[in-house]
Amino acid sequence: MYLCIYDVNAVKSMPNLQSESRKYPLTHLTLLLKLAVSRCGAGEFDLSSMAPKRGCPYCPNTEEPEAVPLSTATAPATLAPADQLWSTSRDKAVRLRMEGSGPASETPVTIHQMFLETVGKYGDHPALVSKKGGQWVTLTWRQYYEQCRAAAKSFLKLGLERYHGVGILGFNSPEWFISDVGCIFAGGLGTGIYTTNTPEACQYVAASSEANILVVENQKQLEKILQVKDQLPHLKAIVQYKGELQQKAPFLYTWAEFMKLGEEVPDEQLNAVTDSLRANECCTLIFTSGTTGNPKGVMLSHDNLTWTAYTACSMVNVKYAEEVLVSYLPLSHVAAQLCDMWMATRLAMTTYFAEPDALKGSLVNTLKEARPTCFLGVPRVWEKMQEKMKAIGAKATPMRRTVAGWAKSIGLQYNYSVMNGENRVPWGFMLANNLVFKKVRESLGLDRCKLCFTGAAPITKETLEYFMSLNIPLLELYGMSESAGPHTISDSQSYRITSCGKLMPGCKTKLENPDEDGSGEVCFWGRHVFMGYLNMPDKTAEALDQDGWLHSGDLGRHDQNDFLYITGRIKELIITAGGENIPPVPIEDAVKAEVPIISNAMLIGDKLKFLSMLLTLKCVVDDNGEPTDELSHEALSFCQQHNVTATTVSEIIANKEPAIYKAIQEGMERANARATSNAQKIQKWVILERDFSATGGELGPTMKLRRPIVVKMYQEKINELYAVAI
Repeated sequence: MYLCIYDVNAVKSMPNLQSESRKYPLTHLTLLLKLAVSRCGAGEFDLSSMAPKRGCPYCPNTEEPEAVPLSTATAPATLAPADQLWSTSRDKAVRLRMEGSGPASETPVTIHQMFLETVGKYGDHPALVSKKGGQWVTLTWRQYYEQCRAAAKSFLKLGLERYHGVGILGFNSPEWFISDVGCIFAGGLGTGIYTTNTPEACQYVAASSEANILVVENQKQLEKILQVKDQLPHLKAIVQYKGELQQKAPFLYTWAEFMKLGEEVPDEQLNAVTDSLRANECCTLIFTSGTTGNPKGVMLSHDNLTWTAYTACSMVNVKYAEEVLVSYLPLSHVAAQLCDMWMATRLAMTTYFAEPDALKGSLVNTLKEARPTCFLGVPRVWEKMQEKMKAIGAKATPMRRTVAGWAKSIGLQYNYSVMNGENRVPWGFMLANNLVFKKVRESLGLDRCKLCFTGAAPITKETLEYFMSLNIPLLELYGMSESAGPHTISDSQSYRITSCGKLMPGCKTKLENPDEDGSGEVCFWGRHVFMGYLNMPDKTAEALDQDGWLHSGDLGRHDQNDFLYITGRIKELIITAGGENIPPVPIEDAVKAEVPIISNAMLIGDKLKFLSMLLTLKCVVDDNGEPTDELSHEALSFCQQHNVTATTVSEIIANKEPAIYKAIQEGMERANARATSNAQKIQKWVILERDFSATGGELGPTMKLRRPIVVKMYQEKINELYAVAI
């Protein structure tokens, strides 16, 4: 006779759970056992012989299943009472978009439950790897969990109130992760703050989240908070996680002091909080970048994060306790957080932390050391890699350039055939792979990488084809903060160039008000759809319609195989004085593809009689991420091809360098020749003295163009373009 195990004492003899019974409180061990039982077939054990059913990840001498379902427990998860799909209050639960069967019917779990399950199965597997004094230091999943509990106790000791924020302002690090997870364990709302934020912007996020504690990286970030501290009535303490404090105050703590604070807090007190967490309540705030007004606090529930992490993992070729990531994109952005933190927790991935100057050049060093199996890059990261490789290629011998050109043509041919499902290996592919592709992957630190993703902003076809030609297909993702990250995903076995992939299982897409080409507003449905905007009922009503569909503001269409293509953005649509609706991105991409010296191009023409364009030239970026006046290697090569000796942007503009201006105009004309109507042709353009950047304000944290801000910044230039009629 087999019996279900829910008795803690009966399990203390199980070899691989003996340590758990000592390390974790009984309430948590009970939860661990329930999770184990729910995954053990029918959840049956012979108590006399301890003979488990096959396939249980917790039992000795059994094969681990390749994929573990989210839950097959028959008992429904405990959810907080809720009758509405949305809320704008931090302490109100929502009704989950659950269905009777399929992926959307999976049992909801909290962040704590998901984390505890991973610790139970992979406690000794490396979780977080970071550099301390030039040496890699590793935390296992069990150590990571214990530090999150210690941080949670310290937050409680400092007076963290339920549903209040813990703001985290700093570059990616184990302390960032531990602060965020510990805050959630303690019943708070994890709230990332962009490191590029001004003191005023930091104050806005901290005040909106009613943050009780702020965790900052260093003195530079601390100073921002001290400037606005008097405007933060809920703030009780500030913790600095790197370096020594340069001043003393009763509310300031080093990381070491903070982690010791909660040692006297009883386990039972924290257990009571973690046991009270509900999957349909808010646990994280993601603040939008505020390109069209004040940032909005996107409220994400436990279920938003745990269900999305599980479902996204199920779509791609990834395995438990085998994958390696590099964390470097801003964790205050949903893409990095879902990938680096929550998908990593779901799959027991190992996360390496890049150095703070990753995007200024050191990222490739971390990649070479970590050798990730999965890598997510925003388009600008891939473009920078492309520019660097082209610069290196330009210095190669003619023979090497010839071989590289031949190999890339083979690579492009092969990857197009894979994309189309033909899998034809062209003659010479193995030779090209040995001579070029393997070496390129090794030089980038991507030799083990089976999945290279791109997302968060549009990427050009030119960049996609460049990496395809090197046998590194970039897989596009698409989603929003408001959908807890991805809505559609491409996989190495299922992708189309310039497409964002296919819908996540258990979700739905609706294209509203489609035009004659089938392009309409992309609307989302699924358990990944957010709870609402914190304290913003009007904005929430704009984003979520009466039926609960999330309106993305993006225009998209499907092909015959259900791949989604984003064709524009409603708010970005330029509506000319003649009433023509024009999506700017395809025109901007066409111009950049025609003229390699151009770095950024922004189309102008809303409510105006004709289209014009603001252009910037490719230049060297300094260590602070600031664009300099010095032309980049690619720009210099372009100048040399046109017999121009200029080495700076200012020289080209001051002299209105005839050959360069002529080349740009000719590129414009080639792009115009492909325009669908005269209204979509660019009539005028101007080169700006400085390239766009995140530090300058023209680009957001993920390098997305902030159009309204650019228009304000360069209004005078725009007025000059339209001062004289054409």
